[in-house]
Amino acid sequence: MKPVIYIASSNAHKIAEFSQMFLNAGLDFEIRSCSEIPDWKSPPENGNTFCENAFIKAEALFQKVPPGAYVMADDSGISVDALGGAPGVMSARYAGENGPDADAKNNEKLLRELEGVPDHKRSARFICSIALITPEGERKNFEAKFEGQINRKAAGLRGFGYDPLFYLPERGMTSAELSAEEKNSISHRGKAFAMLAEFLKQKNNQH
Repeated sequence: MKPVIYIASSNAHKIAEFSQMFLNAGLDFEIRSCSEIPDWKSPPENGNTFCENAFIKAEALFQKVPPGAYVMADDSGISVDALGGAPGVMSARYAGENGPDADAKNNEKLLRELEGVPDHKRSARFICSIALITPEGERKNFEAKFEGQINRKAAGLRGFGYDPLFYLPERGMTSAELSAEEKNSISHRGKAFAMLAEFLKQKNNQH
């Protein structure tokens, strides 16, 4: 029987991205979304770090899933040097509450905040922290970064969130212009997931 893993996200983009990563890593897991849990309510993400927020979600979901299931949650966002690390843990709610047009509003606000900031001072990084809880209750954290800078306008249709503004100088394009395969191999989420995949492979080989 396939091991089951519940992901503490109702973001369809994120679930699809993680499902593809499991497939690419050769991990034969049954992927479930937290939206399949009838009385699931996402807890307030009031941690000071991405790691704390990831575990807030993972712990809450772990209380609800059937015995024998894994739980994973990620918290990620963008940290801009010229803004002292903002939006940081507030990335999803930077321009207000997380609604259907939140991505566009967040990107507009970020561009406004950086008006007049020269290119060489627009350095930024995506950070992803993945929390994993095993069926036995073991807790693991995997964290990675993705360096780039904030473009002056959006470009690319493939990504979500801040991807259309996140420019990669060495590639001459934004992360929203990368193919899914390219993005997953170099992104913060891809790199954090690679560490998680290695752990899961070792763990499942032990049984």
